[in-house]
Amino acid sequence: MNRIDRLVATLIHLQSKRIVKAEEIAKRFDISLRTVYRDIRALEEAGVPIGAEAGIGYFIADGYQLPPVVFTRQEAGALVTGEMLLAKFADKSLVENYSSAMRKVRAVLKGSDKEYIENLEDKMLVHRGISNQPEQFPNRFAVEVQEALALQKVLDIEYYSRYNETVNRREVEPLGIFFYNGRWHLLGWCRMRKDYRDFRIDRIKSLQILEATFKKKDKHSLQTYFNNEMLNQDVNKLVVKFNNTVAKFMVDERYYYGFVDEKKGEEYTEMTFYYSSIDYFARWLLMFTDAAVIVSPDALKTKMQQLVGEITQHHSKSLAQ
Repeated sequence: MNRIDRLVATLIHLQSKRIVKAEEIAKRFDISLRTVYRDIRALEEAGVPIGAEAGIGYFIADGYQLPPVVFTRQEAGALVTGEMLLAKFADKSLVENYSSAMRKVRAVLKGSDKEYIENLEDKMLVHRGISNQPEQFPNRFAVEVQEALALQKVLDIEYYSRYNETVNRREVEPLGIFFYNGRWHLLGWCRMRKDYRDFRIDRIKSLQILEATFKKKDKHSLQTYFNNEMLNQDVNKLVVKFNNTVAKFMVDERYYYGFVDEKKGEEYTEMTFYYSSIDYFARWLLMFTDAAVIVSPDALKTKMQQLVGEITQHHSKSLAQ
């Protein structure tokens, strides 16, 4: 990237946030802090009113506005891709708001770029499969959750607990949201349980933002929770050799079962997985029949033998009838 393009990109970056650290700019453009300082001075000399808070970062004075942003067709194409993904993997409120924003983006595109986008849309498809979302859970509260997070306001929710199949009211102090295993989750301090809880947003039956605000109880962060609670759950190390003919077709599917590493051999590819349920993993492994060889642990071998025995017994009975 040449310096002129970098200065424009830096200016846009500064306008996108309230405060921007010099280190953040340096990391984004892979430049030194000294170069960042020179770029900031160049923008100031060009008349951009940039302020600074010692030890914190830079900001643009209120009232200054950039001319309307012009999107490249590649940038617009990336936004369209995001819209299609959101339509399948986000809740209704986010989809509606993103679609509204995209209409504004399309409005400022040149005629040739609009045609480019329309041609691109006709040749892209995102398929998630059949949704089994119950009608009583509308799955449209992500925007309200975001608002409560930004303003640190308490949420009053009706939540469906699957383990006991009940719906109860909770007051929640939201800490963050994250996408995990195909679902959006809300992490928050549950006032009823007096602890942090993970709420699936698609299981919220109703939601209201209360006027009450809250202060964080500790230094607990969303990333800390995710690392400690989600990524460090009790898991099993599972090692399996797959026939190379089969292994080459497992590029995407294996990640759903905790794939972390592979070693390719002449006939077999040895793959390592970390997965919480040996039973569930074994049932997935059944589909590969003799194309898979279990290396470890012994518990997985035992479970496979058990499942094969149950299948043999089950189908022997059905054939005899």
